[in-house]
Amino acid sequence: MACALIGDPKLLFMDEPTTGLDPQSRRQLWDIIREFKETGRTVLVTTHYMDEAERLCDRVAVVDHGKVIALGSPRELIASLGGDHVIEFSLIHGNSLVRDLKTLPTVQSVRQEDNIFSLSVSELHVALPALLDHLRHSNLELADLSTRHASLEDVFVTLTGRHLRDGLSTS
Repeated sequence: MACALIGDPKLLFMDEPTTGLDPQSRRQLWDIIREFKETGRTVLVTTHYMDEAERLCDRVAVVDHGKVIALGSPRELIASLGGDHVIEFSLIHGNSLVRDLKTLPTVQSVRQEDNIFSLSVSELHVALPALLDHLRHSNLELADLSTRHASLEDVFVTLTGRHLRDGLSTS
């Protein structure tokens, strides 16, 4: 990193800059990149880490099989999902409920991978009680339930239909 910055460049190319770094070193490098950007200079980063792209980049291009399939700010790309929140859950006895789940209020999209369901929802406070009521009326028991804000990883998985572990590149 020092060699890249010593010449005071206006443009810095970084390919997978934090691969292999421990969490503390990773965040320190993020700080260096942010400071570089704050001086009005440009950084081009390629990364498989969607959280890194979400935190560092002003614009993100999602690349699948060598083609740009989405381009915009992290916030714009996340908003394109149609839901700001994700509800993830699994059932004690796995069931294919995808068709029924799409009818719940504020649910924008439904994804199922193995026994884990992911719902993109626009209003968490409306969708969550409706989901719990639906499961209760269907005599289905939750094994696990979590909620979180939608992320660039959700965008990637939705657009490509595959997870990052499948070895696809993004930038």
